[in-house]
Amino acid sequence: MSVVGIDLGFQSCYVAVARAGGIETIANEYSDRSTPSCIAFGPKNRSIGAAAKSQVISNAKNTVQSFKRFHGRAFSDPFVQAEKTSLAYELVQLPTGSTGIKVPCFYTDAERRSVMDATQIAGLNCLRLINESTAVALAYGIYKQDLPALEEKPRNVVFVDMGHSAYQVSICAFNKGKLKVLATAFDTTLGGRKFDEMLVEYFCEEFGKKYKLDIKSKIRALLRLYQECEKLKKLMSANASDLPMNIECFMNDIDVSGTMNRSKFLEMCDGLLARVEAPLRSVLEQAKLKKEDIYAVEIVGGTTRIPAVKEKISKFFGKEVSTTLNADEAVARGCALQCAILSPAFKVREFSITDLIPYPISLRWNSPAEEGLSDCEVFPKNHAAPFSKVLTFYRKEPFTLEAYYSSPKELPYPDPAIAHFLVQKVTPQTDGSSSKVKVKVRVNIHGIFSVSSASLVEVHKSDDNEEPMETDQHAKEEEKMQVDQEEQQKTEEQQQVQAENKAESEEMETSQDDSKDKKVDQPPQAKKAKVKTTTVDLPIENQLVWQIGKDMLNLFIENEGKMIMQDKLEKERNDAKNAVEEYVYDMRDKLCSIYEKFVSEDDRNSFTLKLEDTENWLYEDGEDQPKQIYIDKLTELKALGQPIQARFQESEERPKAFEDLGKQIQQYMKTVHAFKAKDEQYDHLDEADVVKVEKSANEAMEWMNNKLNLQNKRSLTLDPVIKAKDIQAKTKELASICNPIVTKPKPKVELPKEEQKPTEPNGPVEGQGDGSSGAQSAEPSAAPAPTATEKKLPEMDID
Repeated sequence: MSVVGIDLGFQSCYVAVARAGGIETIANEYSDRSTPSCIAFGPKNRSIGAAAKSQVISNAKNTVQSFKRFHGRAFSDPFVQAEKTSLAYELVQLPTGSTGIKVPCFYTDAERRSVMDATQIAGLNCLRLINESTAVALAYGIYKQDLPALEEKPRNVVFVDMGHSAYQVSICAFNKGKLKVLATAFDTTLGGRKFDEMLVEYFCEEFGKKYKLDIKSKIRALLRLYQECEKLKKLMSANASDLPMNIECFMNDIDVSGTMNRSKFLEMCDGLLARVEAPLRSVLEQAKLKKEDIYAVEIVGGTTRIPAVKEKISKFFGKEVSTTLNADEAVARGCALQCAILSPAFKVREFSITDLIPYPISLRWNSPAEEGLSDCEVFPKNHAAPFSKVLTFYRKEPFTLEAYYSSPKELPYPDPAIAHFLVQKVTPQTDGSSSKVKVKVRVNIHGIFSVSSASLVEVHKSDDNEEPMETDQHAKEEEKMQVDQEEQQKTEEQQQVQAENKAESEEMETSQDDSKDKKVDQPPQAKKAKVKTTTVDLPIENQLVWQIGKDMLNLFIENEGKMIMQDKLEKERNDAKNAVEEYVYDMRDKLCSIYEKFVSEDDRNSFTLKLEDTENWLYEDGEDQPKQIYIDKLTELKALGQPIQARFQESEERPKAFEDLGKQIQQYMKTVHAFKAKDEQYDHLDEADVVKVEKSANEAMEWMNNKLNLQNKRSLTLDPVIKAKDIQAKTKELASICNPIVTKPKPKVELPKEEQKPTEPNGPVEGQGDGSSGAQSAEPSAAPAPTATEKKLPEMDID
C-alpha cells in the first residue's frame, strides 16, 4: 500500500513517499523532483507536467497552468473575472456555476471541498487535507529529540511560507510528541508571482519605448517575457551586479535586450516588501506572544530566497532566520508524515496535531419566537480543529440552518456563505409542544464544516407504576457521549485530540418559542408523574454553495476515466510509431557499418531504398495512422532485416561455440591418454568406457572440422552452414556421454578393524605385593591407563 504526500503548488508540485527507511521525495520521468503544475490538451491526448510546460508558448490556448487559485470559486467571482483577462486559455461557466478548472491554511470550505472533489476524480484516497503551514511544522517537529516535556513550557516556533502565489505565517507550540497551531496569518496574493509582475511591467514599458512594441497585445510574447523575468529574478537573488535580459526574435522578428540589478529591483518592489511585516505582527497578536517568546523562525517557499524578504523577516523578529528545512520539499514531506501517521501500514512515533480554523463560522436560522433571523458564532477564529459541538433547538416543524463565515473582510472572496442544512421530519410532541432537536455540527479533519447529525427527543408520559425507559437527563448525557462513525475511524492520535476538545465543548441551547421558557422555569412535577424519552435520527439535506452535485461529480469521474484510457491508447500508438522510426534509423546506419559484410550489394540497395520510403511515409501519409498500421509496417521491415541481423549475430557467436567444443574435446582426450599411461587418478575406470570416450571425442572432432571447413567456404552474405545453437547442442551431447565416465569417483577402500588387546595391569596382581589388602590393590589395577586424549579432557571442561 502506497502512502504519499502531495504538495500541489501554484507553479510546481512535489510528491513524497513514506517508506521503511523514512520519507523520500520521488522524481518524475525526467529525474526531476519538481513537476510543473501544468496540463496541455492536444487533439488526441493530454500532456502533464514537464511535457505540458514545454507547450506553454507553442500551445498557449490549450495549456492550463496556475489553476490553484480557481479552486472552489464561482465563475461570477470578481477575482475570477479579473484574472480571466490575463489568461492565455479560456475559462467557461459550468452548469453548476463553478469554475471549470495540501491546501493553504487560508482555504475556505468551498475551496477545500473542491480539492476533495478533485481527489475523487483523480481516483485518490485522501486521508487528510492538511494546511501547508501545519505540514511544515510536522516535518520540523517530529524529528526533534530535545522538545520540552508535556508539563513544561512549550517551544514556540514561527513558520513563514512564501511561495509563488501566497504568503502564510503560523506560530506553533511544540512539546514532546505534541504540536499545537496557535495562530495563522496570511496575504493571499503576495508571492513570487507579484515580484515577476513588477519586472514584466518594467520591461513592457521599456521595450515599448525602445522598440515600439505592444507586448501585452500578443499573449505568446507576454508569456515568454514572464519566463525570462522569472529567470532574471532568480539570478538577482544570487548576484548584486547588473544582469542582462536578451530575447531573440521576441516579437515581429525583433531581438530585444535590457538590464536590471538588485538595488533597482528592490526599489521597484518597495510596496510588496512593505506587506511582509503585517502578517508577522498579526500572528503574534493573535497568539498573544511577544517576540522574545519565539524560539526560532523557520522559512520555506521559493520566494523566501529573495535576500530582501529574508532581511525583512529577520529584522522584525530580531534574530537570524533558520533554513533547516528544505524550502521546496518541506510541505510534501510533512504531508507524507501525516499520511503515515493515519495509515495502518506504518508504525510512526506518536505525535498529536491540533490544527485551527482560520475564519470564524456562524449559524443563522429563522426564529419563530422573534419572528426573524437569529444567529450565533459556533466556531470562533483560531478554534482548535477537528472539533464538534451539539446545539439544541425547540421546533415543531422542519427548519433550515445557514452556515456562513462571520468575518467576510478576511475572506479571499466576497461571498461568506458556506452551505444550507435542512433538518427534516421534525414533528411536535403529542401534547402539541415544541420538540427538542439536537444538532451536531463539526469541522472535520479536512477543515470542512458540516452538520453531521440531528436527532429529535420524544417525551412520553408514563403511569406511576411503570418503570421509565430512559430519563431526559440520561438521554442528554448519552447524546453528549455519542461519537459519529467517522470520528470512530480516526487514529488513536485524532481520538485523543477529540477527547480533549470534547471535554472543553459547550452545549448551546437556543429557544425559539415560549415553550422552552415554560419548560425551564416550570417547578418540579410531582413524583407520581414519570416520563420516558426516546431519540429519533432526523435526515439532513445539504445545499452546498458553489459545490458540484453528485451527478456532475460522477460525470467528471467518468470523463477522467475516458481521458486516461485515451491517453494510454495514444501513448501506445506513438510508441508503435516511434518503434518504426527507430528501426529505420538504426538499420540504415548499420547497413553501412557492421552489417555491410553480411548483405549483398543488391540486397543492401533495395533494403536501403525501402527504409527511405518508410521514412518519407512516416512524415507524410503515415503521420497519423492507427497503431496496427505501424505494427504491420515494422513487421514488414523486420522480415527483410532479420536475416541480416541473424547472420551478423551468428558470426559473433559461432567462433565462441566452436572454441568451447574444441576445449571440451581436448579435455576428454587428455583423460584418455592419462588412462593409457596408467595414471593412478584414472586406474579405476573401465577400459570399455574409456574406449567409448575416445570414440565420441574423435567423432566430435571430425564433425567440428568438417563443419568448420564448410563454413569457411561459405559466403558471409548467405545463411550459415552451421548455427551456434547446433554447436552448443553438440557440446552438450558430448558432455552427456563423456562426463559420467571421466568424473566417476574412485571406490572407497575400508581398512580392517584392529582387535582390542587386554590392557596390562600397571600394579601388582591380586594376592601379590607386600602386605597390602586385596581391596586396596585391586582398585588401581581394574582401571586401564588413561590415553593422551583422556588426560586432556578435564582441561576442556568449562563450568
